[in-house]
Amino acid sequence: MNAKHIIPESILKEANKALEYFPQLQETNIEIKFKKNIKKSTMQARPTFGSFFRGRKNRKYIILISESFKISNQVFKTKDIPSDILVGWIGHELGHILDYQKRSKMNLIRFGINYLFSENSIVEAERAADTFAVAQGMEKYILKTKNFILNHADITLSYKNRIKKFYLSPEEIMILVENRDKALVN
Repeated sequence: MNAKHIIPESILKEANKALEYFPQLQETNIEIKFKKNIKKSTMQARPTFGSFFRGRKNRKYIILISESFKISNQVFKTKDIPSDILVGWIGHELGHILDYQKRSKMNLIRFGINYLFSENSIVEAERAADTFAVAQGMEKYILKTKNFILNHADITLSYKNRIKKFYLSPEEIMILVENRDKALVN
């Protein structure tokens, strides 16, 4: 465990596994916290409010995790999700943090406003987070998370379509992996 990372005991193993893929976040202040309910989402990463007034290197980030989420008429407790799925979900959120670290104060504010009001901005942000996670080598976990959602019988078609619309598809992830591996060889 890292003193810069505050993680609930119940998901410590999964969070640390995801963080292993992000060595550049070792000195980044990150708190992972459960929340009763997050609208339209299971997890959400963002800089803390006070961080907007600090330089990029001194920002603090929070990953909020909904304690449970309802899909169709079934309630899932987030802490009961299979371990690899949770690792993938957290990895995706860490991808958002890598994205945020590169942004200036004004760019982050503009990004947040656009995310709230523009579907194109949501697509761009979610695909970027997936891309960052895959670039870090997390494709196994990201793919398991996608497959969990897309192949789960109790998950509604509308939720699956939302995932297909905003996030990278398994095929797009495999293309990223191929391109990454080719670049490593050359």
